[in-house]
Amino acid sequence: MRSLLAWLGEALLEPLNHLGGVAMLTLAFLRRVFHRPFERAAFVAELQRIGYESINVVGLLGLFTGMVMVVQTGETMKRWGTEAYVSEGVALVILRELGPVLAAFLVAGRIGSGIAAEIGAMAVSEQIDAMKSLGADPVKKLVVPKVLAGMVCLPLLAALADVIGILGGMVMAMSMLNVPPAFYFSRIQEEVTIGDFMSGFIKTIAFGGIITMVACLYGLRTTGGTVGVGRSATQSVVMSCILILAADLIMTSALVAIFGSGRI
Repeated sequence: MRSLLAWLGEALLEPLNHLGGVAMLTLAFLRRVFHRPFERAAFVAELQRIGYESINVVGLLGLFTGMVMVVQTGETMKRWGTEAYVSEGVALVILRELGPVLAAFLVAGRIGSGIAAEIGAMAVSEQIDAMKSLGADPVKKLVVPKVLAGMVCLPLLAALADVIGILGGMVMAMSMLNVPPAFYFSRIQEEVTIGDFMSGFIKTIAFGGIITMVACLYGLRTTGGTVGVGRSATQSVVMSCILILAADLIMTSALVAIFGSGRI
């Protein structure tokens, strides 16, 4: 019984410890984000790394998501003779949920793991300690540019995934359901509003901050040499995905309470 209680205690304390670390690092980020000088070169480099280098894979994600949505929903709607109206359902689901969440998962796996590994390698090679001994602030030098770049790039990447996903859905709607492109887009124009887009766009700002903040935390906490670097990269992706889902639930509930069904 004691071993079971000890196991349960460790299982509960570990995620709480990680959440506390994320909160503390977030506070440190907020205290330093407006302090000069701003690390402009590092910020621009992170914009290219997180944003520009992720365009191709996020575009493919959006394309296949839109196509699959039409294949799945179109066959079901055929039973009721409403397949011509597939566009509005696909657009709403992509804009509100699938585009932001799937783009965040992809960036967490591609970029978050890389950031954790990069900072983790610096930690195990004592570069972080050397930086501190020279009077430099690791949070200011490493964390701030990455978090800001994540918060800027992820909304743009998610918007790209949304647009390509809707276009991919149009292609499948034409080929499988014989829906004319003009009618496809007219239904979207009638049913989708700016509130539907903003509900997803707002969430991606938080998702970008979560991914980069968690990756930086695990990188800074890395110990144990090269094995520890790989472990930190893996743990950062897992924790990011969990926090993204939790944040998505909380923010969706709040946005529904504010905007109702999304109509603005």
